[in-house]
Amino acid sequence: MQLTTSIRSALIAGAAATVLFTGATGAVAAPAAPSAAPASATTHSPYGQLRPLAALSAERLATGDLVAAAKWGTGGPVDDPAREQEVLRAVAEQARQLGADPAVTVRFFRDQIEANKVVQRGLHRAWDADPGRAPTERPDLGQVRKEINRINHELVQALADSPQARSAPYCAPLLTAAAVRVRHERHLDALHTGALARSLRSVCA
Repeated sequence: MQLTTSIRSALIAGAAATVLFTGATGAVAAPAAPSAAPASATTHSPYGQLRPLAALSAERLATGDLVAAAKWGTGGPVDDPAREQEVLRAVAEQARQLGADPAVTVRFFRDQIEANKVVQRGLHRAWDADPGRAPTERPDLGQVRKEINRINHELVQALADSPQARSAPYCAPLLTAAAVRVRHERHLDALHTGALARSLRSVCA
């Protein structure tokens, strides 16, 4: 909880500054931005191990916009227990194959799933309030899920590659720094900023 609060506070402070200086009011994720870490932060450094988790989590959250659009106007619920269990089984099996901890992986992906639903519900509320902002086309949910599966695969690998960084006492500040940088690069609005904090809640041991 303390980690989530620190990440959320840092991210929301940055998001608030963005809104103040740009006047942004829409609840839409920005297109993906280059996610290369600074030259000094190699993939072998603690920061370099944690940054992909923040970057990929933000990329996964962007699919929440597409899922929300696919479900919009269908009367279907945001929650999809069958799909969620399918995802959790798949990532647990991948973790076992990589020699990673399946329980840690499942816990992390529960946060990913809940964060994605934060985005979907937030967008549906915004579209209910202002139908003129609602999507006019419905994405193919099957294709969106293929993209989510790709990102999931990369996230499991990133988890498997970062046990030392995630268990270190300095994990929280480094993860917060990575998340703030990702928020800045992707120009996340308040909705996606809050969801990113939610998605990273269980990264640090």
